[in-house]
Amino acid sequence: MAVQVAVLPSPRCLFDDPIQICVTGLLPHQAVTLRARLLDENGDLFQAHAHYRASSSGELDLARSPALGGSYSGVEPMGLLWSLQCEKPYKRLAKRNVLTPFCVDLEVYDGHGDMSQLLGKCTNERRFLGEGVKRISVREGQLKATLFLPPGSGPFPGLIDLYGSGGGLVEYRASLLASRGFVTLALAYMAFEDLPAMPQVLEMSYFEAAVNFLRKQQQVKDTGIGILGLSKGADLALSVATYLPGIKAAVSVSGSGFNSFIPLQGDGFTVPPHPYDLGRIKYESGLADFRDVLDDHRDPATWGCRIPLEKSFAEFLFLSGLDDANWKSDLYCQDAVQRLQQHGRKVEFHSYFGAGHLLEPPYFPLCQASMHKVLGAFVRWGGQSREHAKAQEDAWLRIQAFFRQHL
Repeated sequence: MAVQVAVLPSPRCLFDDPIQICVTGLLPHQAVTLRARLLDENGDLFQAHAHYRASSSGELDLARSPALGGSYSGVEPMGLLWSLQCEKPYKRLAKRNVLTPFCVDLEVYDGHGDMSQLLGKCTNERRFLGEGVKRISVREGQLKATLFLPPGSGPFPGLIDLYGSGGGLVEYRASLLASRGFVTLALAYMAFEDLPAMPQVLEMSYFEAAVNFLRKQQQVKDTGIGILGLSKGADLALSVATYLPGIKAAVSVSGSGFNSFIPLQGDGFTVPPHPYDLGRIKYESGLADFRDVLDDHRDPATWGCRIPLEKSFAEFLFLSGLDDANWKSDLYCQDAVQRLQQHGRKVEFHSYFGAGHLLEPPYFPLCQASMHKVLGAFVRWGGQSREHAKAQEDAWLRIQAFFRQHL
């Protein structure tokens, strides 16, 4: 019987879908190595491998069979995906063109040695757009964004999706959320087209235009919208939820409850950035650690930079990693949560042991350090592979449940 590698329930799925990887046709108790290979859009190779032993019937099911070593060990059904690492150091797996899938080749080799004898293989096609999801480029007035519409007339909950200070127009999280039933607007706010890499000021009117654009979409529920941000995008999400009407739910991922790095200007007010000193960046093996650049957030002299979250009508969810090597996000989230609680507000807050700064949709492999495009330096993000992977799975479900509950 020929060795067969199968991906269940289908070899084609969304990127955030869990899969079952099975191998049949092996010899009883045969030692084998499974390898995953993914070429990113630059042609860079990401790989993972794990050693297994077949059952007495010559079968292997990664949902039940423990890995005996390699990129990970133990029973990890999705381990071959979340442990992918690039040959090049400090390379982050990211998706720029969401219209195309990532294709993961899954191969099984004889033995635990040199992987010279290929026994069987298959390809798992992991897509970023669900069936019928529409992608619409938005250049309306100043807006630089992409709108994703789930199939059907709706109405659906509407979300704005903001990424961090690396800038650009990041679409892959928004496209996956649209595939899960949310009208999602991925919004660029720096380092994209004619938006400066490091703006002198960020205008609240820009975000207000995004809110108004989303609210007037026919497929969007008229009960208010949600906003989701990572890192710098997280404190922007909190600011938008505080200063603008119509935001019903806000999610902060690896963020803080004060304005960071760039002044935020609204109608008749300016929120200054929290005082910082880049001279306090620490470098270890050429990697920048930003955790100590800020003045003490407990010093009342810094409180003019705080976002007055207690004035917002939105519900809040805070997520942070306890192994964040870029930002004291857990400490800063705790500060924001305590301020809200002091004003009698209920807040959802989850911090994850072993998780780093870049909490992404599930099955994106951990990136512990990479080039920050705006700063032009390699920066540390932190995290431990297995713990970070579990955190991403949990956080992704919590984000969707939170928005469904409040929108």
